[in-house]
Amino acid sequence: MKKIAILLSGCGVFDGAEIHESVLALLTLARAGADYQCFAPDIPQLHVLNHLTGEVEEGASRNVLVEAARIARGEIKATSDLDISEFDALIIPGGFGAAKNLCNFAVKGADCEINPQVKAFVSQFVDANKPVGFICISPVMIPHFYGAGAKGTIGTDEGTAAAFNTMGGDHQDAAVHEIVVDEGRKLVSTPAYMLAGNIVEAASGIEKLVHKVLELA
Repeated sequence: MKKIAILLSGCGVFDGAEIHESVLALLTLARAGADYQCFAPDIPQLHVLNHLTGEVEEGASRNVLVEAARIARGEIKATSDLDISEFDALIIPGGFGAAKNLCNFAVKGADCEINPQVKAFVSQFVDANKPVGFICISPVMIPHFYGAGAKGTIGTDEGTAAAFNTMGGDHQDAAVHEIVVDEGRKLVSTPAYMLAGNIVEAASGIEKLVHKVLELA
């Protein structure tokens, strides 16, 4: 049985991991007969948003690992607890937490940096040549981990695609139901809610991504 790591960035589309994308990835893995383990960095969120009003809750503070545990039903580990030998691949759901907590793309764009705990975690999969699937906005991290020419997609948003290319990546436009595969790097990405109008559309690309990651593993 293949075992896949899932890297979460909190809980909630505006300040953490996108819940639909996370659950769809977990469901598809389970249906495919794979085992999984959720991880998250033990760090504070960039900020906390009220998901009803869309407004920042001034003075509020939440921890990414604690919040991500909501999605994982408590079955989650800190990124520092990774034993790379136990895992065959990694999948990273989107949500703005990927661009706010895992890295600071939401603030710095093409000048973004990866959080040190996240960099240490993901780099172990890259260095071991194990497949990684990036969903939604999380592919903005691809150039940092894979260097010049790495192929990936965030869908069709021109500004984000331009930033991806500025960072050294090779952005490929893709529809919501499509995946982009960089075979040589064992790297897969899909737009999901960067383009999806509903959960069914989001599922169409995520399911393909999960199955491709398992195939590459």
